[in-house]
Amino acid sequence: MLDSLVTFFKSLPTGESGKGHFSRNDPRVAAAALLFHVMDADGERGKDERKRISQLISEAYGLKGEALKRLLNDGEQADQEAVDLYSFTSVIKRNLDEEARIRFIELMWDVVFADGSAHELEDNVVWRVAELIGVSTRDRVTMKRQAALRAKQTAQEE
Repeated sequence: MLDSLVTFFKSLPTGESGKGHFSRNDPRVAAAALLFHVMDADGERGKDERKRISQLISEAYGLKGEALKRLLNDGEQADQEAVDLYSFTSVIKRNLDEEARIRFIELMWDVVFADGSAHELEDNVVWRVAELIGVSTRDRVTMKRQAALRAKQTAQEE
């Protein structure tokens, strides 16, 4: 599972405008912002969810230390300043093909289930993002079921 998410992140083109700087049009910032948005949707910011976002972005791009912090901060700040989801979903839709967009929805579900359950507000955010980036209801529900199953298996292993 982690390999497919790393592949997803590596498929994102970079929008870097300079050494160590992430522009607002960088798909990685848009992806991070949407992940923070879904993480915060239920009003509870869990350590497991934040850790999952950080771990995936770090492994996917080989970012550590200050570069990782900068991307996470840029994504979180972009989410906090946004008035809607379109500014992020339009970047995702422009830069990813259909398969990669489905993978992104899968990634969102994995963040949702990082704390063991899906709240109806998190479900709503994933639904809206899926609609805006052109992921079918069928694919969205399939990704949700797979993420829920993985979360359940992980919980049983612990």
